[in-house]
Amino acid sequence: MEKGKLFFEQSNPWAEIRKERIEKLLPEAMELAGVDAWVVICRENASDPLAMHVGGENAGGTAVFVFNLQDKHVFSTVFSPWGEVIALEEMNLHDQIITLRDPGEVWTELAGYLQKINPERIAVNSSPRNIADGLSWFQRKELERALGQEFNNRLVSSEELVSQWLSVKLPKEVEIMARAGELTVQIQLGAYNQVIPGKTRDSDVAGFIRKRVEELGVGYAWSPGHNPNVNSGFPRGHAAASDKVIVPGDFIQTDFGIKVFDVWCTDYQRFAYVLAPGETKPPPEALEKWKKAVKGHRIALAAMKPGVQGYDVDLAQRKWMEEAGSLPVKWGTGHPVGYWAHDIGPALTGGQREITPPEALKTLRPGQTFAFDGFFAWEEERPYGEGEKQISVEEIAVVTGEGAKYLISPQEDLFLIPS
Repeated sequence: MEKGKLFFEQSNPWAEIRKERIEKLLPEAMELAGVDAWVVICRENASDPLAMHVGGENAGGTAVFVFNLQDKHVFSTVFSPWGEVIALEEMNLHDQIITLRDPGEVWTELAGYLQKINPERIAVNSSPRNIADGLSWFQRKELERALGQEFNNRLVSSEELVSQWLSVKLPKEVEIMARAGELTVQIQLGAYNQVIPGKTRDSDVAGFIRKRVEELGVGYAWSPGHNPNVNSGFPRGHAAASDKVIVPGDFIQTDFGIKVFDVWCTDYQRFAYVLAPGETKPPPEALEKWKKAVKGHRIALAAMKPGVQGYDVDLAQRKWMEEAGSLPVKWGTGHPVGYWAHDIGPALTGGQREITPPEALKTLRPGQTFAFDGFFAWEEERPYGEGEKQISVEEIAVVTGEGAKYLISPQEDLFLIPS
């Protein structure tokens, strides 16, 4: 059996991990966000994006999940249509399940329960950030109608709660992401072994990677329309691989991520250099660009510590880029990664913008995982004038109690492709 299948065909550990996350991580997240209760409303087909995190993925009719913070513990209650109650009980995830015989009861039952527990601040999933914005317009109106003005005044966005909760990963989750990272890089380097300079196109490399994804039975961390993003020419942003032919002197950049157990994502870039006939190593100017990008990544890693703002990590690398003679780049240094390739939480960015986004001012906490780049950019001639090329070394690291560490061994040297 292939390496990827051997590990990722094991039974899915999500049910146990989800339960542990609610018990161990949700109370602290609610305290940090300053909320006493969290209400998540799920339904069939168009459910809340966070349904799988609270056990609402099987909702048929409207089901409401309430998490109440009590003495540093969370007590969870579900108001569910009778048809899904058995499945909820078998999850062994929630403290109390209340069966609704009539679907219309859900709003009055919820209102009565909230009045009974009397929380001062009630978080609901309404937010400019899409992950914490699952409450529909109709659901919001029905909720407000049932609660009345006094309790409507207590409703707040769950954005900060969701950010604090989802951004931190349990050690078991970090281990899964590390194993997935090893497989991600294995696939990328396997694709580079197939390259024939002067014949292979960027799209051929992408095709090989997609074939391996299907063979191994894993998923894509983001849309397969531009995953992987293979680029041996000028930067194309988040776009599908083109039919450009790979030639000597090219840096090849592959930005690629997989999803395992239909839960955890990776996001890695691996770089290759195509040698000219007779070359055994890249020319000094190419190696210098690569080494400067790698150093920028190591500087960013060293800046990642608990209590540090994401903006400070971004700024540390940008100071090095200026010193190293790099052009500025539009991308931020890094982003949270885990349940989505671009997860929720602090962002390692802001130094390239006039206005710093709020995510960049969030502080790092142990257990948070980030995909981030080491940049070096320069100008190069192209058929219709000068253009910018860049190296963006991308790895994933986890914040620890003292600093941060890579999930897998980072790329130190360019993958060399002979002609």
